[in-house]
Amino acid sequence: MAAMSEAIGSTVSQDSPHVLYVAWGYPPSRGAGMYRALATANAFAKTGWRVTVLTATHDTFERLTGSDPDSEKYIDPHIRVVRIPYAPGLGERDLRKWSRAHVYSPVLWNFARWLLSRLPFPEGGYGSWKVPLTTAATEIHRESPVDLVVGSANPNVDFAPGMYLHRKHGIPYVMDYRDAWHLDVYSGKRLGTRYSRSRRVERRLIDGASEAWFVNRAIRDWHAAEYPSRAEHFHVVANGFDPSFFDTLPDRQRDPDRELTFGYLGTIYGPIPLRETLDGWRIARTESPTVARSKLVFRGRLGHFAEPDPIAAALLREYESDDVAYLGPASKSQVSEVYRGFDALLLVIGRSKYITSGKVFEYAATGLPIAALHHPETAATEVLSGYPLHFAVPEPTPRHIADALIATAEAAAGQTTAEVEQMKKWAAHLSRDAQLLPRVTALRAQFAPTAGARP
Repeated sequence: MAAMSEAIGSTVSQDSPHVLYVAWGYPPSRGAGMYRALATANAFAKTGWRVTVLTATHDTFERLTGSDPDSEKYIDPHIRVVRIPYAPGLGERDLRKWSRAHVYSPVLWNFARWLLSRLPFPEGGYGSWKVPLTTAATEIHRESPVDLVVGSANPNVDFAPGMYLHRKHGIPYVMDYRDAWHLDVYSGKRLGTRYSRSRRVERRLIDGASEAWFVNRAIRDWHAAEYPSRAEHFHVVANGFDPSFFDTLPDRQRDPDRELTFGYLGTIYGPIPLRETLDGWRIARTESPTVARSKLVFRGRLGHFAEPDPIAAALLREYESDDVAYLGPASKSQVSEVYRGFDALLLVIGRSKYITSGKVFEYAATGLPIAALHHPETAATEVLSGYPLHFAVPEPTPRHIADALIATAEAAAGQTTAEVEQMKKWAAHLSRDAQLLPRVTALRAQFAPTAGARP
């Protein structure tokens, strides 16, 4: 496999079933979906599968999304990782490596690249990756026959190797939807028509899949209504928190006069009510002495790409005089340290019954008071139902947000270490293993008897 980088890890046992896991957002990707991909592959290895991960090269992430090199340290050592390049010219800053067409008109070059990418697979930009992915998957299967393929979207082209190996060799495949392909999870509207090429491809994929996974019940139910004949094969496999990233928090003593640090950890992007949150913070500081002597810290990426979102950056700078600070992204290996520096958390999410957000699971795992600054219909509400230190808003307006922040501040100022531990015990059912292992174990039971029977 000349185009592939050297694989890492070793096999568990040649008699173990072999799963090929296809994921764009795998370490060292800095995207939010990386955590699910990392945990899923590790869960397969933990339950005795031989795991091969097919993903993009390090250079791809460095050019397009930014990378988190420390995240690779958490890959199970038994996992074999195969990396293939994606769109080498995209995001390249060295003009000496540009083609003549690229130099002549970068705009036309990008448009032509996007248009041509849809020919192999109906997904703008990513469709061109189908052939390299299926070629690599074929070679992996030739070297060590595969018993199961799991594709993790998005991009949805990650589903293509599963369908390809199923057609060629009868290998079963699972579709793991981290998001949705034809559902706009923010508006709830359908993307494209029922008769579009991408919709027809999705139907063929779902018709052939052994299972499809969705991150919450609302998205699962939407797809069940779209594909009722396959609904019994649809499962909710929620996100979760990773216990290994949560060390013991420092001792906390009741002190209503101490300075607090409110924290937000996650991607900061367009649909979240960021300005409303900052306005609410400003109001709360005028009404609560506890909030007035506290600070608000944001950690995470500004937008989804390698270059920070200038609009979000400017907005955060606008409120610096109100003790608001943006301290940059945090590596997976820094998560525990970041949470140790917080006394209370802000859960800021866009309005949608289809949005859960991965951070809600981590937030609950800290045991800290949470100001839930999102509309109640957002799916994260269900996750936090029953969490005692959950301060929600009826709608994310500055006034309601200020009230929630004041209540959260009072709870944080009086919280003890014993109370933190009590909250963490409540959150134990939200761990990543609790969400993933039932489905992974079920697949192991289904495919382990056939391991060794090769096409």
